Amino acid sequence: MRFAFKTAPQHTTWADMLAVWRAADDIDLFESGWTFDHFYPIFSDTDGPCLEGWVTLAALAQATRRLRLGVLVTGIHYRHPAVLANMATTLDIVSGGRLELGIGAGWNEEESGAYGIDLGTPRQRSDRFEEACEVLVGLMSQETTTFEGEYFRLAGARCEPKAVQLPHPPICVGGNGEHRTLRTAARFAQHWNFVGGPPEEFARKRDVLHGHCADLGRDPSEVLLSTHLWYDGDPAATAAQAASLAEVGAQLGIVHIRPPHDPAMLEPLASALSELA
Repeated sequence: MRFAFKTAPQHTTWADMLAVWRAADDIDLFESGWTFDHFYPIFSDTDGPCLEGWVTLAALAQATRRLRLGVLVTGIHYRHPAVLANMATTLDIVSGGRLELGIGAGWNEEESGAYGIDLGTPRQRSDRFEEACEVLVGLMSQETTTFEGEYFRLAGARCEPKAVQLPHPPICVGGNGEHRTLRTAARFAQHWNFVGGPPEEFARKRDVLHGHCADLGRDPSEVLLSTHLWYDGDPAATAAQAASLAEVGAQLGIVHIRPPHDPAMLEPLASALSELA
């Protein structure tokens, strides 16, 4: 199993999160680092502080030299996909080709409603997400893109310069929806992220994803399988989670490090996980 980490930029400070990333950049076990894309803290006190994910990622790209990096995952309804394509290609360039483009259909009703951003029904979210993926791939890989959809319309649109990684930075689709999200991942993604849960749940979602790949004529081995892992101060417990998910095919474990963010936690965690690497 390979390993990465995630620092959700909520209930933390920039200095603390930066210290973790700089320390992780020197620990070879961690191949990538991730933030998230929310404006309010989630699964906690939503009145607390929350830094914007893409801006922090750009700053972290300049503060690190080795780590691949991404937002796990970008809510597609927050930014027009043409805007996001330009953000992604630019960040891939300034990071020296280290971006992982994490995207999802979006789900947070509280922050969407507070900001007047239309979230839509589950079906609308899925339809919009699939259109957005097509727009993103077109803009990042083609000279011009013309697209006529229900949610997005482009006419001879350009996105220049292209990313360092060609034809585009790897796309990571996050989500567990069996009928739509996993099918969209099978169509567009190079990486699928399981939001978390027991090994038997991961195995079922994996099989659904592979079924969609078969339906689309795609080799399932082209899609990296990752899962969230949870770290609450006990490295052995996180390693046990990782081992159980590796047994059912998880290839990359992304350890969610909750605040307070302290770089001292990384070495014991890496030591525990190294047995599985």
